[in-house]
Parts: sequence; C-alpha cells; structure tokens
Amino acid sequence: MATMESLIGLVNRIQRACTVLGDHGGEGMSLWEALPSVAVVGGQSSGKSSVLESVVGRDFLPRGSGIVTRRPLVLQLHKTDGGTEYAEFLHAPKKRLTDFAAVRQEIADETDRITGKTKQISNVPIHLSIYSPNVVNLTVIDLPGLTKVAVEGQPDSIVEDIEMMVRSYVEKPNCIILAISPANQDIATSDAIKLAREVDPTGERTFGVLTKLDLMDKGTNALDVLEGRAYRLQHPWVGIVNRSQADINKNVNMISARQKEREYFETSPEYGHLAHKMGSEYLAKLLSQHLEKVIRQRIPSIIALINKNIDELNAELDRIGRPIAVDGGAQLYTILEMCRAFDRVFKEHLDGGRPGGDKIFGVFEHQLPAALKKLPFDRHLSQSNVRKVISEADGYQPHLIAPEQGYRRLIDGSLGYFKGPAEASVDAVHFILKELVRKSIAATEELKRFPTLQSDIAAAANEALEKFRDESRKTVLRLVEMESSYLTVEFFRKLNAEPEKTTNASGPNADRYTDNHLRRIGTNVSAYVNMVCDTMKNTIPKAVVHCQVREAKRSLLNNF
Repeated sequence: MATMESLIGLVNRIQRACTVLGDHGGEGMSLWEALPSVAVVGGQSSGKSSVLESVVGRDFLPRGSGIVTRRPLVLQLHKTDGGTEYAEFLHAPKKRLTDFAAVRQEIADETDRITGKTKQISNVPIHLSIYSPNVVNLTVIDLPGLTKVAVEGQPDSIVEDIEMMVRSYVEKPNCIILAISPANQDIATSDAIKLAREVDPTGERTFGVLTKLDLMDKGTNALDVLEGRAYRLQHPWVGIVNRSQADINKNVNMISARQKEREYFETSPEYGHLAHKMGSEYLAKLLSQHLEKVIRQRIPSIIALINKNIDELNAELDRIGRPIAVDGGAQLYTILEMCRAFDRVFKEHLDGGRPGGDKIFGVFEHQLPAALKKLPFDRHLSQSNVRKVISEADGYQPHLIAPEQGYRRLIDGSLGYFKGPAEASVDAVHFILKELVRKSIAATEELKRFPTLQSDIAAAANEALEKFRDESRKTVLRLVEMESSYLTVEFFRKLNAEPEKTTNASGPNADRYTDNHLRRIGTNVSAYVNMVCDTMKNTIPKAVVHCQVREAKRSLLNNF
C-alpha cells in the first residue's frame, strides 16, 4: 500500500506543479492531461457533493438549493502520516485552513469572485488541496451538476454550457468518470450515465455510484443496478448512503456518518451480501487502486512527457536566462560574458556569418564610384573656366611657356571635389555599423531580459563608433589634401615630351588664349584628375576600413 500511496502522491504533486506553472499543453497532450484524475459527474441534487465529502471524511462543500457548484473544484487529497488535518487553496498559498467551515466559505467566496453573486457558471477551476491521515491519495474534480432547464437568473444556454464544461473534462482519455445517479430515480434517465456512455462507450473509464439508497420507496431496491443487470459497467457499481438533512442539521460528523453507513449495509436484508463492496470508504479505496493501476500503465508515457516538459522548460530558461548571482564579482563576470556574446554576434555580421557586412562593400563598390562620377569636373574644366583661371593666375605677367600656376589652381580646385564623396563614404559606413550594433543587440539571446544593459551597450558602442567616424573623416580628408599638396611631376613631364599641335603663331605667347591651347590645358588637368580619382577609389575604402571597421571589430566596447 505504501508504494501505491507514494506513487499516487507523486502524481498529485506533479499535477499541482503543472497547475502552478500554468501547463496548458501547447501542441499535443499536456502533462496535466496525461496524469489520471477522477471527475465527479451527476445531475443537480444527485448527491455529488455528499459523495465527495464522504470520500474526504470532512464537511467542507457549500450547500443549498439549485446550482451550488458553479466552478470546477480540483480537489487533491494527500495522505499524511498523522498530525492536524488542513486545507490549502492554490490562490492563497501558505495559508493553512484547519477549520473546514472556513474552507466552505472560501470556496463560496472564490466562486463569487469570478461569477458574482449570481447563478452564472465559470470554467475557471478552484484548486484545493487537503492533507489528512484519513484520506487516500487522489485527485478528484467536482463539476457543476447537469441540468435540463434554465431557472430564473440563468442564461438560456446554461444547459449546454454546463454539459460542454463537463465534457471538456470527461472526454480526456486519462479521466476516470465517477457517474453519480440517485437510486430513487430510473437509471435509464440518469444524466451522468448518458454522458459517460457517450464519451466512454466501452465503460472502461466509468465507475457507477448509486446514492440515496435509503430513500427508495418501501418494497423496492437497487439490486438490479448494483449487480449489473440493469446497466452493466466494466467496474462494479458502488452504493452510497449519504447523511440525511437531519444529520446535517445536527452537525453529525463524517466519521459518525461513515459508521452509520457501514451499519446500514451490514444490517440491510437487500444489500447485506454486498456490504463489503458498498460505502464511501470502499469507493475511495476502489478509486485509489484503479488510479494506481492506470498510473502504472501510463508510467512510460508520463515519463516521456515529463522529460519533454523538462526540455521545454530548460529551453525557456535558456531563452530568458539563468539566475544571476548576488555578489558583485559574479555579476561583473556575467555582464562581461553578455558583452562578449554581443561582440561575437557583431563580428559575425561584419565577417559574413550574418547579413549586414556586405552593405559596407556596397558603399565602396557602388556608392563611392557613383559619387565620384557625378563630380562637376566638366563645368570646372570647361573652356571658359579654364580661360578665367589661367588669366587670373597669370596676372599682369603672361606665362612664358606653360601656365604652371593656372595648372595648379585648376588641379587644386578639381581635387577639392573629392572631399564630398570621401566624407559621404565615412558617414555611410558609420550608419551601417550603427544598424549592425542594433541588430546584434536584438540577436543576442543573453541580453533579451536586460533592457537597461542593452541600452548601456548601445550607447557605449555608438559613442565608440562616433570616435571612429571622426578619425576616419580626418584620415580621408588628409588623403585628398595630400594629393593637392604634392602633384605627381612625372605625369606632366610625359605630357611635355608629347608634340603639341598648334596653329600658326608668331610667338610663344601668341596662342596662350587660343581655343586649342585652352582645350589642351583642360584635357591635361582632366587626365591628371582621373588618375587621382582612380587612386581615391582604392585609398578611401582602405582608410575607412582601417579607421572604422577594423577598430569596431577590435575595440567597440573597450571603454565600456
């Protein structure tokens, strides 16, 4: 028996844990549904609550006329080795109730908290645990009584609503149905048996209980039902004699009521031969033994489902993060680990493991060349502008052989245009890196439950990127200024070695402002600028990568 009690007790504890953790199953069967439990089904005033109290051995359920049970009551019985009996509600944990009149009142109050002081019903269950040496380990669900008509204050759909609620429990393949029928009514009209037959046609999950045997008309008995002739079930029928209203009014306790029930069957001429198989104590043991049998059959599937739930919970813990130590050193270590995790993701974006780094290459391959191509060299090196610059450079003293100062001014003005595309490339890469920081923070699982740390890392990373951008901008502008500071003399020496086609002229200065001469100057400057442009296409990306991308990979969070 100890093995059986510990096994069912373990299932009870697992069910309670499932309830606390909110196990709704997700896809497939939930762990709660996989664990066997007993659902008490019957019509209103069939004696359901009295049967449940008899099994528990305590008077703790609300009573009254009409519909009293308006919310499912999930009752978990825990057998203890001794000590004081007490009850505990899931909605009021750590509050032990030893006065079962207070338990009754709390059930009524908790029902009203959801349904109000009306005759409405709710499918939100009340969870109650009772710890006692006088019970067997068992999970029992008391459901609202089936009814055929709606009374005043109830919606017209109450009949269907109650039946749907009851069905939602008894349709589960691991639910044991305790079908309560009063003996003083025809079994053929029993609401509980009718429903049980529909959801459990083979009867392997159904236990039939006959109540009110002592209220049958004189000269009649229920032997045809109890002995399985009127309606056969796979499990034996059990007869119950509940306390009478007079007993309840006199506050006859359940221990005395059980003794009175035993005496009734033992001395009854009709049921004496069945006395050892009748009564609430026998029913509790019968259900407990059957539960043990079912649990043993289900152990492999229950273990598999428990392991599945453990894996899912571990995965959830990994997603939301494990507990963090309280001492400062351990917290600092945890923060550094999360920073390293972010840094790994950021580098994966840059190096190609994740998308994003390719956009930087797009800046160098497409945006920079397109910007360089749009520079207004045609306007700057137009014949009229060349004439203007050359004349201004010559001043009052015309050039003798070649307008060197004019050349330098034209080249310097042309090279100045490179600053715009160079700075634009720096800014474009900067914005890409900022976006990769944002994506990396979002993709770092370890950071998801620490929004403040996310903000701090983002601020520190963006501050570092600003510094890298400033250094990169200075570097690319230096490259342009270097080209202006020192021209490639060899390029022009080669030009001077080429014969210049000129029209007839009387002296070296006669053609200094002719169209051919100006066109020649513009062509020479354009050729030099194109040479520098090709150089810029290679050196600007090198400078940007060196100052921004490389530094971001090496020291993004160094200051942080």
